[in-house]
Amino acid sequence: MNASGPGDPFILLRFLCADLLESPAMKRRTLLQSLPVMTLLPSAAWAASQPNADPASTTVYELRVYHTYEGKLNDLLKRFREHTTKLFEKHRIKNVAYWTPLDEPAKGTTLIYVLAHPSREAAAANWKAFQDDPEWKSVRDKSEENGKLVEKVDSTYMALTDFSPGQ
Repeated sequence: MNASGPGDPFILLRFLCADLLESPAMKRRTLLQSLPVMTLLPSAAWAASQPNADPASTTVYELRVYHTYEGKLNDLLKRFREHTTKLFEKHRIKNVAYWTPLDEPAKGTTLIYVLAHPSREAAAANWKAFQDDPEWKSVRDKSEENGKLVEKVDSTYMALTDFSPGQ
């Protein structure tokens, strides 16, 4: 961005002070009282120029539930542990947490996890890049040499509520 481009704090400062500076009767105290606010202008201009300045406002979470074929959960967990989570990070998909159920009927056949994405649009783009990744295709194909691991995938996109811890 050039010195006179959008978000330039000095243009904003000149605009805000124009009336004060043009008036010969400008009171010195008025200018001095404005100085503390003026020191914040560069930071405010920077913050305003940042896309998604508040990540919590656009972050979406994705709840995924993988239902495996009988006897395939351990193979799926190995694939995630050794490859998938790293490939997610490579494609800007944030791993939040992973669980396996303790109770029937899901015990032994289900992987539940949560991912975070900067936005729904980013999620779509990152999933496409992940699915097109030759390394992912190779890992998937190798892990499924003895048959498919996952019978069904459920996916739900979610937004944090205003009363979620940490909000």
